[in-house]
Amino acid sequence: MSQREGFWKRAIDLYVDGFRSMTVGKTLWLIIAIKLFVFFVVIKILFFPDFLSSKSDTDEGKAQYVREQLLKK
Repeated sequence: MSQREGFWKRAIDLYVDGFRSMTVGKTLWLIIAIKLFVFFVVIKILFFPDFLSSKSDTDEGKAQYVREQLLKK
């Protein structure tokens, strides 16, 4: 085993052992995961609807709408 492989194995073992021995940290990581879920999924659904779907059903129609909007400005 080379030194580089030994380094990565030790680094991974350090993190695995650290997460395994956590008590409060596991709860904090769960809270972080829930917050990320809310940020990226729920907020996207609520505030960023699929606007182009309301303009056309086909990809060509959507592309045409975007072209028209870009050329107006």
